[in-house]
Amino acid sequence: MSLLISSPHAHGGDSIRANMLSVIIALLPAAGVSVYLFGWLALFLIVLCMVGCMLSEWVCLKMMGRPLSRLGDGSAALTGLLLALTLPAAVPWWMALIGCVAAIVLAKQVYGGLGHNPFNPALAARVVLLISFPLHMTAWLVPMHAPVFAAVLPLNLYDFSQCWNLFWLGPEAIGKGLDAITMASPLGHVKTEWSRGIGAVEALRNYDYSYLDAFLGREAGSLGETSALALLLGGVYLLARHTISWHIPVSFIVTVYVLAALFNAVNPDHFAPPLFHVLAGGLMLGAFFMATDPVSSPVTPRGQIVFGIGCGLLTWSIRTFGGYPEGVMFSILLMNCAVPLIDHYLRPRVYGK
Repeated sequence: MSLLISSPHAHGGDSIRANMLSVIIALLPAAGVSVYLFGWLALFLIVLCMVGCMLSEWVCLKMMGRPLSRLGDGSAALTGLLLALTLPAAVPWWMALIGCVAAIVLAKQVYGGLGHNPFNPALAARVVLLISFPLHMTAWLVPMHAPVFAAVLPLNLYDFSQCWNLFWLGPEAIGKGLDAITMASPLGHVKTEWSRGIGAVEALRNYDYSYLDAFLGREAGSLGETSALALLLGGVYLLARHTISWHIPVSFIVTVYVLAALFNAVNPDHFAPPLFHVLAGGLMLGAFFMATDPVSSPVTPRGQIVFGIGCGLLTWSIRTFGGYPEGVMFSILLMNCAVPLIDHYLRPRVYGK
């Protein structure tokens, strides 16, 4: 009788929980910048979304009779953090909770839970909120330390009492309307000016746009979209830990840059410059943290490059010709639909065939 004994194996240390924790750590710089810019409102929103997503997941697991230990993998907490970072700071608390339910129930658990969802849950929830509540989802709070803060927003975002009333009761609780505490984002401003026949150069000049402000984060936008520097730091951390590969974020960002550069060279007054597109909106957040979702992105390097190029092409096209000023979330979700096709045609050839 022969005895078969398997060889000893060394565990690589990777696990779902470890990968989720790595992404949460990578998002801490962006979360920290959001608290610096939007004060207590950012902290309230981040905590509410993380707790709301974890609670929604617990309810789903309980109702479906699945092990509650799955809640400990960190995916629900990460979804809540990502969702919060895609929302405006002045969004009502009840709207954030609707987003939590949409992310976990509609975009994740309905498909069978983690590993089966075809779309990024946080992005899907943001689209649901944008379509359902367009006014609130495009009302960007003026960030503290922005050049126009003192002139536009007579509100101390570091004051706990003021922020608490604003978060739970709305702008009316502090004697201000929504228009009084918000401003247009750079992408929104350029899109609006284009509709009025004003070119990109003059639009950016009227906005008093600064590449340095965009890089550091001193501009209006969602919580986690303002600082390209913070998102780059998080992206480099994920690349260094091999949590993600370079194929999707590099191909995504380079495609947007090249398209913007080509068209800007042809007509600089009509088409915004490439660096503006790279630093504006949710491109960095989407490229490093949304499009790289291992569940909803291609599995092969070639497929990931095609996926990133498709995201970049759609993002620039929607921003330039579409009705929405931002195209990152739509581009990623549309390319999520193409992932099965990409994996089918770009799967590696079996050795020997």
